[in-house]
Amino acid sequence: MKHVFSTALVAASLAIAAPAIADPVQINAVTLAPRAVYITQPFAQFVEEVNERFAGEIEITWRGGPEVMPPFGQAEGVRNGAMGMTYTSPSYYQGLVPTSGTMNLSFLNYEEIAATDYHERMTELHAEQGLAFIGEIPATQLNFQIYMGEEVTSLADLEGQRIRVFPTLLPLVQALGAEPIVLPMQEIYTALERGTIDGFMQGPLGQAAQFEGLVSTVIQPGVYRAGFPVLMNMDLFNEMSPDLQERFVTFLREDFAPRMDNIWADDIATERAAQEAAGFNHLMLPEDEAARYEAMAMDAAWAMTAENAGAEIAAELRGMLDR
Repeated sequence: MKHVFSTALVAASLAIAAPAIADPVQINAVTLAPRAVYITQPFAQFVEEVNERFAGEIEITWRGGPEVMPPFGQAEGVRNGAMGMTYTSPSYYQGLVPTSGTMNLSFLNYEEIAATDYHERMTELHAEQGLAFIGEIPATQLNFQIYMGEEVTSLADLEGQRIRVFPTLLPLVQALGAEPIVLPMQEIYTALERGTIDGFMQGPLGQAAQFEGLVSTVIQPGVYRAGFPVLMNMDLFNEMSPDLQERFVTFLREDFAPRMDNIWADDIATERAAQEAAGFNHLMLPEDEAARYEAMAMDAAWAMTAENAGAEIAAELRGMLDR
């Protein structure tokens, strides 16, 4: 006897027999700077690689930068679920995680830091505040320099000057006898043009084109290191299976991050030539003064960390980051 099955019956039976396929974890992301700014380029690559490597499991949608959410509020926005992920500055959320700014406080490169327990400890400290610390996208070569509107000939000339900083740099500028002014990056040009600030601290790239005619002196060497934490909403992170969590974190920390740490040398050389063509004078501090400046930078920043996070945790983290 021939049996005839309807299409609906066959479909129903297949649905029962086949295992359910979970939808990918959907992550809306925001960044500290707009898409066109050089420091967001590694994040663009990260999103592309994650969406390809974890297709069907994770899908990141980069919604934009400060136009979507103010930079200093992005970590809190991720913590409370308004956004799923941020690629941000470690100093932008020290009010939430007092130790976050320590990601800047080293002269070690990424591999040297990763060989310690620093990233594991930061995972714990972020989790205490309801944030999933996926890792950092490092840029050790992008240290921070002082750009001044008027010519200066030594660090002593900075006394009383108004210098734009982000929070990690604030204690160093105070130690130099200058007045630190905390402003988002997008407000630096207008503040310098109007004379609200006399100078600013920023990385080594992208300054010539933006500040030609406004910057006279660049003080070198730069201090600290750049590294941009990738944070996730904890509830969203916990939607991933433990296996997926581990593979995702491992991809960032052990695969992607090491590839990003030393990609900037050619860009730095090109920018240096552009700054010289734009009339920037590079003041290289004498060796003894440079050493004193670097020590001042570290001691001032770690003192603030000890005050905000406690001396014990500051000493623990500094032990991992000092060279």
